[in-house]
Amino acid sequence: MPTKRAYQFRFYPDLQQETLLAQTFGCVRYVYNSILRYRTDAYDQTQEKVSYLGANARLTAIKKLPERLFLNDVSSVPLQQCLRNQQTAFKNFFEGRAKYPVFKSKKHRQSAEFTYRAFTFRNGELKLAKCAAPLDIRWSQPLPAAPTTVTVSKDQAGRYFVSCLCEFEPTLLPVTDKKAGIDVGIKDLFVTSDGFKSGNPRHTAQHAVKLAKYQRRLAKKKRGSKNRLKAKRKVARVHAKISDCRSDNLHKLSRRLINENQVICVENLAVKNMIKNPTLAKHIADASWGEFTRQLAYKAHWAGRTYVEIDRFFPSSKRCNGCGFVKANMPLDVRSWECPECGATHDRDVNAARNILAAGLAVLAFGENKSSVTKPINARMLPTLNNPNS
Repeated sequence: MPTKRAYQFRFYPDLQQETLLAQTFGCVRYVYNSILRYRTDAYDQTQEKVSYLGANARLTAIKKLPERLFLNDVSSVPLQQCLRNQQTAFKNFFEGRAKYPVFKSKKHRQSAEFTYRAFTFRNGELKLAKCAAPLDIRWSQPLPAAPTTVTVSKDQAGRYFVSCLCEFEPTLLPVTDKKAGIDVGIKDLFVTSDGFKSGNPRHTAQHAVKLAKYQRRLAKKKRGSKNRLKAKRKVARVHAKISDCRSDNLHKLSRRLINENQVICVENLAVKNMIKNPTLAKHIADASWGEFTRQLAYKAHWAGRTYVEIDRFFPSSKRCNGCGFVKANMPLDVRSWECPECGATHDRDVNAARNILAAGLAVLAFGENKSSVTKPINARMLPTLNNPNS
């Protein structure tokens, strides 16, 4: 079944393109903030909820003002698309999935979305509206089809990227009988039920010295000066390096797990709550458990694999995978323990991964929802991996 996928590439604009993109980013940001203020004031003053049609009519009126004629110098498509994105943000807010939309800042990542009416893609060349020449894109792989939507962005490090949304046909991997339970952690990014430990490269710690040096230099620069802007760009480049290394490592690990296993079981962790721990917050953020499980989920869907999440309150670390005994408590400094009932000695992480696998297989056997399990499963009701009759 065809599905949509975004392909991101880096490109290097010329002076004319860089100027036009800067104007487009600024206009998109202005329209988004102006309409957001208009909708907020309308609700505060008259309890009126402005719809997308009302916001679009407001945009048309703004573009006719003499002091806002600069909005006509760029393509109108990104301006309309930012209103659609704002409408989606309000929908997510009213349905309880997100917080109230916030204003966009020119200090953060800039982006503009172009639909098929505002770009042309011919012979491997992408040309945006009002651009005289095609973008100088570094194509790392061919596109499976012509893009339906193109998003151009500029990060805080000054790099330009283009994201092409295309339809493609996923290729199902050959069926295998191998299954894996995965226990994520800090010492090792994940440990599998067969005893494999991935290790943790700790990308933030690797670049901590360089990051601290550039941050000290940034703190001494005068606000508003060009030297401060240059120093800020250097700090952003270090952060971008850390992010790229982390993303590359997660993609390689998740791809390996998907290629080797037919069933993958993980815990449904509340990372936002766990990251509030002041001692482990930086290490948890650097591990990126949420991004890792997200990659496993969509790659499993594309490859025809089975991805299962078990309840976060399941006692995976405290339960003996041999006899089912559950320990009362287990501090984080306990990395191995002996079961008082059967006498088995367990590595904490490997034992947890095996219990996660057993719980995931139980979820599949009971026919529960593969995406999430809201009710904890009784540990005594689960099969054990060491029991041949289970």
